Amino acid sequence: MKEDQNHKKESEQLGFLYATTKDIANQKAKDLGEKSFLKSNEKQVEILSKEQFPINILILDTETTGLDNEIDDCLEVGSILFNVKSRSVLAQQSFLLPVEINDAEKINNIPAEITRLPQPLSEAIKYFESLVRVSDVIVAHNAEFDMKWFGLNKLPQIEKQWICSMDDITWPADRQLKTRPSVRDLALAYGVPVWNAHRALTDCIYLSEVFKRCSELEKLLIRALEPKVLLRAEISYDERNLAKNAGFRWNDAIKGAWSRKMSRRDMEKLEFPVHEVDLHA
Repeated sequence: MKEDQNHKKESEQLGFLYATTKDIANQKAKDLGEKSFLKSNEKQVEILSKEQFPINILILDTETTGLDNEIDDCLEVGSILFNVKSRSVLAQQSFLLPVEINDAEKINNIPAEITRLPQPLSEAIKYFESLVRVSDVIVAHNAEFDMKWFGLNKLPQIEKQWICSMDDITWPADRQLKTRPSVRDLALAYGVPVWNAHRALTDCIYLSEVFKRCSELEKLLIRALEPKVLLRAEISYDERNLAKNAGFRWNDAIKGAWSRKMSRRDMEKLEFPVHEVDLHA
Protein backbone atom coordinates (compact mmCIF):
# COMPACT_ATOMS: atom_id res chain seq x y z
CA MET A 1 0.00 0.00 0.00
CA LYS A 2 2.80 2.42 0.91
CA GLU A 3 4.56 1.74 -2.40
CA ASP A 4 1.34 2.46 -4.29
CA GLN A 5 0.91 5.76 -2.45
CA ASN A 6 4.51 6.75 -3.16
CA HIS A 7 4.08 5.85 -6.83
CA LYS A 8 0.89 7.92 -7.02
CA LYS A 9 2.59 10.89 -5.35
CA GLU A 10 5.56 10.69 -7.72
CA SER A 11 3.26 10.44 -10.74
CA GLU A 12 1.30 13.50 -9.62
CA GLN A 13 4.53 15.48 -9.17
CA LEU A 14 5.85 14.50 -12.59
CA GLY A 15 2.49 15.38 -14.11
CA PHE A 16 2.61 18.82 -12.53
CA LEU A 17 6.17 19.42 -13.73
CA TYR A 18 5.20 18.32 -17.24
CA ALA A 19 2.26 20.75 -17.31
CA THR A 20 4.39 23.58 -15.93
CA THR A 21 7.21 23.16 -18.45
CA LYS A 22 4.70 22.80 -21.29
CA ASP A 23 3.05 26.10 -20.33
CA ILE A 24 6.43 27.82 -20.22
CA ALA A 25 7.46 26.39 -23.57
CA ASN A 26 4.20 27.60 -25.13
CA GLN A 27 4.71 31.07 -23.69
CA LYS A 28 8.25 31.12 -25.00
CA ALA A 29 7.04 30.21 -28.46
CA LYS A 30 4.85 33.33 -28.44
CA ASP A 31 7.82 35.49 -27.48
CA LEU A 32 10.31 34.24 -30.07
CA GLY A 33 9.65 37.20 -32.34
CA GLU A 34 10.64 39.73 -29.68
CA LYS A 35 14.10 41.18 -29.49
CA SER A 36 15.79 42.15 -26.19
CA PHE A 37 17.43 40.13 -23.50
CA LEU A 38 15.28 37.04 -24.16
CA LYS A 39 17.96 35.90 -26.65
CA SER A 40 20.27 35.35 -23.70
CA ASN A 41 17.86 32.71 -22.43
CA GLU A 42 18.50 30.20 -25.26
CA LYS A 43 20.04 27.75 -22.81
CA GLN A 44 17.02 28.15 -20.55
CA VAL A 45 14.64 27.42 -23.44
CA GLU A 46 16.63 24.28 -24.24
CA ILE A 47 16.18 23.05 -20.67
CA LEU A 48 12.46 23.77 -20.61
CA SER A 49 11.73 22.42 -24.09
CA LYS A 50 13.08 19.06 -22.97
CA GLU A 51 10.70 19.19 -20.01
CA GLN A 52 13.55 19.09 -17.50
CA PHE A 53 14.35 21.01 -14.38
CA PRO A 54 18.04 21.67 -13.56
CA ILE A 55 19.84 18.55 -12.35
CA ASN A 56 22.80 20.28 -10.70
CA ILE A 57 22.85 23.90 -9.59
CA LEU A 58 25.88 25.87 -8.47
CA ILE A 59 25.03 28.06 -5.48
CA LEU A 60 27.42 31.01 -5.57
CA ASP A 61 28.29 34.06 -3.48
CA THR A 62 31.01 36.72 -3.53
CA GLU A 63 32.58 39.09 -1.06
CA THR A 64 33.96 42.34 -2.46
CA THR A 65 35.90 45.42 -1.39
CA GLY A 66 33.01 47.65 -2.46
CA LEU A 67 29.94 47.92 -4.67
CA ASP A 68 31.44 49.23 -7.92
CA ASN A 69 33.08 46.55 -10.08
CA GLU A 70 34.94 49.25 -12.04
CA ILE A 71 36.95 50.49 -9.05
CA ASP A 72 36.51 47.72 -6.44
CA ASP A 73 37.52 44.06 -6.45
CA CYS A 74 36.11 40.66 -5.61
CA LEU A 75 38.20 39.18 -2.80
CA GLU A 76 36.33 35.92 -2.08
CA VAL A 77 34.21 33.39 -3.94
CA GLY A 78 32.16 30.65 -2.32
CA SER A 79 30.23 27.93 -4.14
CA ILE A 80 28.29 24.74 -3.51
CA LEU A 81 27.41 22.18 -6.17
CA PHE A 82 23.89 21.00 -5.29
CA ASN A 83 21.94 18.09 -6.76
CA VAL A 84 18.26 19.01 -7.00
CA LYS A 85 16.62 15.59 -7.08
CA SER A 86 18.50 14.16 -4.09
CA ARG A 87 18.64 17.53 -2.25
CA SER A 88 22.33 16.84 -1.67
CA VAL A 89 25.53 18.86 -1.54
CA LEU A 90 28.00 17.30 -3.99
CA ALA A 91 30.93 19.67 -3.50
CA GLN A 92 31.78 22.99 -1.91
CA GLN A 93 34.60 25.48 -2.23
CA SER A 94 35.75 28.93 -1.20
CA PHE A 95 38.91 30.85 -2.03
CA LEU A 96 40.38 34.32 -1.59
CA LEU A 97 41.69 36.66 -4.26
CA PRO A 98 44.55 39.02 -3.36
CA VAL A 99 43.70 42.70 -2.82
CA GLU A 100 45.68 45.66 -1.51
CA ILE A 101 42.86 47.20 0.53
CA ASN A 102 39.40 46.14 1.65
CA ASP A 103 37.07 49.07 2.31
CA ALA A 104 34.31 46.59 3.22
CA GLU A 105 36.28 44.82 5.97
CA LYS A 106 33.78 45.95 8.63
CA ILE A 107 31.11 44.03 6.73
CA ASN A 108 32.87 40.86 5.59
CA ASN A 109 35.63 40.72 8.25
CA ILE A 110 38.32 39.84 5.71
CA PRO A 111 41.56 41.81 6.31
CA ALA A 112 43.29 42.61 3.04
CA GLU A 113 46.59 41.19 4.29
CA ILE A 114 45.25 37.63 4.65
CA THR A 115 44.14 37.62 1.01
CA ARG A 116 47.82 37.95 0.05
CA LEU A 117 49.00 34.93 2.05
CA PRO A 118 50.20 31.98 -0.06
CA GLN A 119 47.41 29.72 -1.34
CA PRO A 120 46.87 27.56 -4.46
CA LEU A 121 44.80 30.22 -6.25
CA SER A 122 45.30 29.00 -9.82
CA GLU A 123 44.26 25.48 -8.81
CA ALA A 124 41.25 26.90 -6.93
CA ILE A 125 40.08 28.80 -10.01
CA LYS A 126 40.48 25.70 -12.20
CA TYR A 127 38.38 23.69 -9.73
CA PHE A 128 35.78 26.45 -9.66
CA GLU A 129 35.60 26.34 -13.47
CA SER A 130 35.00 22.60 -13.30
CA LEU A 131 32.10 23.13 -10.88
CA VAL A 132 30.60 25.67 -13.29
CA ARG A 133 30.94 23.22 -16.19
CA VAL A 134 28.98 20.42 -14.49
CA SER A 135 26.20 22.73 -13.30
CA ASP A 136 23.05 23.49 -15.29
CA VAL A 137 22.23 26.79 -13.61
CA ILE A 138 23.99 29.27 -11.32
CA VAL A 139 22.00 30.39 -8.25
CA ALA A 140 22.90 33.47 -6.21
CA HIS A 141 21.11 35.74 -3.77
CA ASN A 142 21.10 39.11 -5.52
CA ALA A 143 22.57 37.54 -8.65
CA GLU A 144 22.74 40.87 -10.48
CA PHE A 145 25.44 41.95 -8.04
CA ASP A 146 27.43 38.70 -8.02
CA MET A 147 27.51 38.08 -11.77
CA LYS A 148 29.16 41.42 -12.59
CA TRP A 149 32.47 40.39 -10.98
CA PHE A 150 33.07 37.41 -13.27
CA GLY A 151 35.18 37.97 -16.33
CA LEU A 152 37.22 40.55 -14.40
CA ASN A 153 40.74 40.19 -12.98
CA LYS A 154 41.40 36.51 -12.31
CA LEU A 155 37.77 35.34 -12.30
CA PRO A 156 36.47 33.50 -15.39
CA GLN A 157 33.43 34.61 -17.36
CA ILE A 158 30.33 32.52 -16.59
CA GLU A 159 28.10 31.78 -19.58
CA LYS A 160 25.48 29.71 -17.72
CA GLN A 161 21.94 30.86 -16.93
CA TRP A 162 21.59 32.59 -13.53
CA ILE A 163 18.72 32.41 -11.05
CA CYS A 164 18.39 35.04 -8.35
CA SER A 165 16.99 33.51 -5.16
CA MET A 166 15.89 36.99 -4.07
CA ASP A 167 14.17 38.22 -7.25
CA ASP A 168 13.47 35.22 -9.52
CA ILE A 169 12.09 32.71 -7.01
CA THR A 170 8.59 33.26 -5.66
CA TRP A 171 8.80 31.64 -2.24
CA PRO A 172 5.70 29.90 -0.79
CA ALA A 173 3.26 32.28 0.87
CA ASP A 174 3.11 30.20 4.05
CA ARG A 175 6.73 31.18 4.78
CA GLN A 176 5.52 34.80 5.27
CA LEU A 177 8.58 36.31 3.61
CA LYS A 178 8.99 39.74 2.07
CA THR A 179 8.87 39.94 -1.71
CA ARG A 180 12.67 40.33 -1.76
CA PRO A 181 13.84 38.51 1.39
CA SER A 182 17.38 38.65 2.73
CA VAL A 183 19.26 35.37 2.73
CA ARG A 184 19.11 35.30 6.53
CA ASP A 185 15.34 35.88 6.63
CA LEU A 186 15.02 33.08 4.09
CA ALA A 187 17.14 30.77 6.23
CA LEU A 188 15.16 31.52 9.38
CA ALA A 189 11.86 30.98 7.55
CA TYR A 190 13.00 27.43 6.75
CA GLY A 191 14.36 26.71 10.22
CA VAL A 192 18.02 27.02 9.26
CA PRO A 193 20.24 28.20 12.16
CA VAL A 194 21.95 31.53 11.43
CA TRP A 195 25.35 32.45 12.82
CA ASN A 196 27.25 35.73 12.65
CA ALA A 197 29.99 34.88 10.16
CA HIS A 198 29.59 36.90 6.95
CA ARG A 199 31.67 35.04 4.39
CA ALA A 200 30.89 33.87 0.87
CA LEU A 201 30.58 30.17 1.69
CA THR A 202 28.35 30.94 4.68
CA ASP A 203 25.57 32.38 2.52
CA CYS A 204 25.92 29.44 0.11
CA ILE A 205 25.41 27.06 3.04
CA TYR A 206 22.27 28.94 4.08
CA LEU A 207 20.80 28.58 0.59
CA SER A 208 21.72 24.91 0.29
CA GLU A 209 20.05 24.19 3.64
CA VAL A 210 16.92 26.05 2.50
CA PHE A 211 16.85 24.02 -0.73
CA LYS A 212 17.16 20.78 1.25
CA ARG A 213 14.04 21.71 3.19
CA CYS A 214 12.06 22.97 0.16
CA SER A 215 9.60 20.31 -1.03
CA GLU A 216 8.61 22.42 -4.06
CA LEU A 217 12.16 23.16 -5.22
CA GLU A 218 11.72 21.75 -8.75
CA LYS A 219 8.60 23.84 -9.30
CA LEU A 220 10.27 27.00 -7.95
CA LEU A 221 13.33 26.56 -10.17
CA ILE A 222 11.24 25.99 -13.31
CA ARG A 223 9.18 29.10 -12.60
CA ALA A 224 12.37 31.07 -11.86
CA LEU A 225 13.70 30.18 -15.33
CA GLU A 226 10.74 31.68 -17.15
CA PRO A 227 11.72 34.59 -19.42
CA LYS A 228 11.53 37.94 -17.66
CA VAL A 229 10.36 41.30 -18.98
CA LEU A 230 11.14 44.71 -17.52
CA LEU A 231 8.02 46.36 -16.14
CA ARG A 232 7.34 49.95 -15.07
CA ALA A 233 4.62 50.45 -12.48
CA GLU A 234 1.92 52.90 -13.56
CA ILE A 235 0.97 54.22 -10.14
CA SER A 236 0.63 57.50 -8.31
CA TYR A 237 2.89 58.67 -5.49
CA ASP A 238 0.24 57.72 -2.94
CA GLU A 239 0.18 54.16 -4.33
CA ARG A 240 3.95 53.65 -4.20
CA ASN A 241 3.72 51.06 -1.41
CA LEU A 242 1.88 48.74 -3.80
CA ALA A 243 4.92 48.68 -6.05
CA LYS A 244 7.37 48.44 -3.17
CA ASN A 245 5.53 45.49 -1.63
CA ALA A 246 5.53 43.74 -5.02
CA GLY A 247 9.34 43.94 -5.19
CA PHE A 248 9.57 46.94 -7.54
CA ARG A 249 12.50 49.29 -6.95
CA TRP A 250 12.54 53.05 -7.34
CA ASN A 251 15.02 54.72 -9.66
CA ASP A 252 16.77 51.43 -10.44
CA ALA A 253 16.56 50.01 -13.97
CA ILE A 254 14.36 52.95 -15.01
CA LYS A 255 15.21 56.37 -13.67
CA GLY A 256 12.37 58.15 -11.92
CA ALA A 257 10.08 55.11 -11.86
CA TRP A 258 9.27 51.92 -9.96
CA SER A 259 10.47 48.95 -12.02
CA ARG A 260 11.12 45.23 -11.81
CA LYS A 261 11.88 42.28 -14.10
CA MET A 262 9.36 39.47 -13.79
CA SER A 263 7.62 36.79 -15.83
CA ARG A 264 4.36 37.49 -17.60
CA ARG A 265 2.75 34.81 -15.45
CA ASP A 266 3.58 36.82 -12.30
CA MET A 267 2.74 40.09 -14.04
CA GLU A 268 -0.88 38.97 -14.35
CA LYS A 269 -1.11 38.68 -10.56
CA LEU A 270 -0.19 42.32 -9.90
CA GLU A 271 -2.81 44.55 -8.31
CA PHE A 272 -1.80 47.67 -10.27
CA PRO A 273 -1.20 48.49 -13.94
CA VAL A 274 2.26 48.11 -15.46
CA HIS A 275 3.92 48.93 -18.76
CA GLU A 276 6.47 46.67 -20.45
CA VAL A 277 9.73 48.46 -21.27
CA ASP A 278 12.40 47.43 -23.76
CA LEU A 279 15.63 49.22 -22.91
CA HIS A 280 17.25 47.87 -26.09
CA ALA A 281 14.68 49.41 -28.45
